[in-house]
Amino acid sequence: MANQVFTDGPTLNDGVKMPWLGLGVWKTKEGEEVIQSVKSAIAAGYRMIDTAAIYGNEEGVGQAIRESGVSRDELFITTKVWNDDQGYEKTLQAFETSRKKLGLEVVDLYLVHWPGRDKYLETWKALIHLQKEGLVRSIGVSNFQIRHLKHIIEETGVVPVVNQVELHPLLSQKELLAYARENNIVLEAWSPLMQGNLDHPVLAQIAEKYGKTTAQVILRWDIQNGVIVIPKSIKEHRIRENANIFDFELSAEDMAAIDGLNENKRFGSNPDEFLF
Repeated sequence: MANQVFTDGPTLNDGVKMPWLGLGVWKTKEGEEVIQSVKSAIAAGYRMIDTAAIYGNEEGVGQAIRESGVSRDELFITTKVWNDDQGYEKTLQAFETSRKKLGLEVVDLYLVHWPGRDKYLETWKALIHLQKEGLVRSIGVSNFQIRHLKHIIEETGVVPVVNQVELHPLLSQKELLAYARENNIVLEAWSPLMQGNLDHPVLAQIAEKYGKTTAQVILRWDIQNGVIVIPKSIKEHRIRENANIFDFELSAEDMAAIDGLNENKRFGSNPDEFLF
């Protein structure tokens, strides 16, 4: 069994429990690189893996899961439908492709990767169907702004369990976080470590105070804000280091200092401009 800190996490609005910490595999190469990263993470105690159709590494993730020696029901696997496959029927087909690549009967969490312009509602309806069919345990979205969330909730009455967005100290997404809390949606941070842009005097000072790395401080800040994190790494020591965040707690003062770093700065695409 995994250490409880790796399985501890929020109970989603559909009753499913999700870990606070997982491994992200964006830009991790298919084949040996992703297989070894996922196996290293599972060996270190991680129980959540986050992939996506566009990452091109679902087969490697599936192979690593099968070879990990950990039973399937202990693991929480997320994948996402890509923009080219949006729309009701295409989403159902895309899901089957992802499921076969992963080699899974059931996917734990399936997300709409980006809202885009006008197909996301039909895509969301396809996810609702997949959940009703028992092929997906939980359904959510990624990169959705408040207006997108309101639209799908008003049209279908089904609230996403998760909204996975770019979120870090320079983009703290406070308005979105407040809306999510009000509507029982959990935010999940992609690129929580700002794609490696970790040099910041305030973060360095706080890290020194707790005897932690800057990365560990950021991940801890997320979790204390009720935000799930999926830091990406292919280095075993870094995978282990990123998980070493459950033995300390940031003070209210330090949480506020990190909150104060927000510049609305994105390292990834802006959902309002990434239209398709």
